[in-house]
Amino acid sequence: MNANTQRVLVAGPAGQIECAIDLPATPPIGTAVVCHPHPQHGGTMDNKVVQTLARSLLQLGWRSVRFNFRGVGASQGGWDDGVGEIDDAMAVIEAQRDAAAPLLLAGFSFGGYVASQAALRLPDGAKAAQLVLVGPSTEKQAMPAVPPETVVVHGEVDDVVPLAATLAWARPQSLPVIVLPGVGHFFHGQLGLLKTVIVRELLGRAAL
Repeated sequence: MNANTQRVLVAGPAGQIECAIDLPATPPIGTAVVCHPHPQHGGTMDNKVVQTLARSLLQLGWRSVRFNFRGVGASQGGWDDGVGEIDDAMAVIEAQRDAAAPLLLAGFSFGGYVASQAALRLPDGAKAAQLVLVGPSTEKQAMPAVPPETVVVHGEVDDVVPLAATLAWARPQSLPVIVLPGVGHFFHGQLGLLKTVIVRELLGRAAL
C-alpha cells in the first residue's frame, strides 16, 4: 500500500499465506484483518476497495493486516470453494492478533462473507470487537447473522451483489445497511466517500 508496508508469510492450513501489514502513525489500538474479494474473479489483497478499508482503519489507529487467500499471489494452495479460505482467515487472525488488544474483522464482497464466518468461529472471550462489511456477498454465499454493531456499506446500483439481496439478509436481523446512492460494486470514483463513511461510522460507535 506504501513504502512502509511490511510483507510477511504466515503458516496456513494449505501452506504459507502472504500478508501485508501497515502500522498507524501512533501506537495501534488493535489489529484489523481485512479479507479480499473472490479469488476466482481477480480478487487480491491489493484490490482498491480492500486498500481503502485498510487506509480507513489505519486512520483510526488500527494495525492493518491484509492477506491473500490460498492460491493468490505468494499464498500456497488452491481455491477451496470458500471453505479453506475461511480457514486461511482464521490462521492469519491467530498469527497476527494481539490477545491483549481488540480485534477488528473487515471484508469486501466474498471477503465480507469470509470475515463474517471467521467472526462467528471465534470463541467466546476472543470475539472481534468490530465487524465491517463492504458490498458483502449475500446472494451467492450463505452469510451468517452478524452482531448488531456491524458496519455494512453497499452501493445502490451494485451489479455483482444486488442491494436487494443484502437488504433481504439484513432485514430479519434489523441490521442497518448504509447505502451509497448511485454507487456500483467496485465503488469507482467513490473510494473517498467510502473511506469517509467507514471512518465516520466507526468513530460514532467508539463514542457510544
